[in-house]
Amino acid sequence: MRGIRFLFVAALFASTACRISAARQVSGEATVALAAAGPQQSVPWGPPPAVFPPGAQFAVLAGDPTKAEPFTVRLRFPDGYKIPPHTHPTVENVTVLSGTFFAGMGARFVESELHPYGRDDFASIPANHAHYAMARGQTIVQISAIGPFALTYVNPDGTPVAAR
Repeated sequence: MRGIRFLFVAALFASTACRISAARQVSGEATVALAAAGPQQSVPWGPPPAVFPPGAQFAVLAGDPTKAEPFTVRLRFPDGYKIPPHTHPTVENVTVLSGTFFAGMGARFVESELHPYGRDDFASIPANHAHYAMARGQTIVQISAIGPFALTYVNPDGTPVAAR
């Protein structure tokens, strides 16, 4: 039975394309993402946690970001979206899925110091390391980390109103 399950999972992953449209549990043991030819319509997009500036969308793919466990989420940003300098208490692993994601390091948002990351680019940001971001075009990033998720703005005055 284990061999059949392995072959099924191997065939499933071999058949997936780069675009992900849904995540679901399979046999209670694994979460898989199935490929789709069209846009990402079945990702469970919703509002992000209140700590994010307005305009982003958020989807939980695996785990629970509110608990002390690994999680994977996606954020979708509109063109020009900015996240002020902030830190996280754990390592943040970011993969760009579409658009251009700009990231800068430090406690001040300096647009001229932003570095562009395109599709399939990856960045791992150390715990408690100040950084900031901006999107060009609609941009989708996937973030993996260990919860509970927390975002602390370097300048408390930069905290979005909804998070105060």
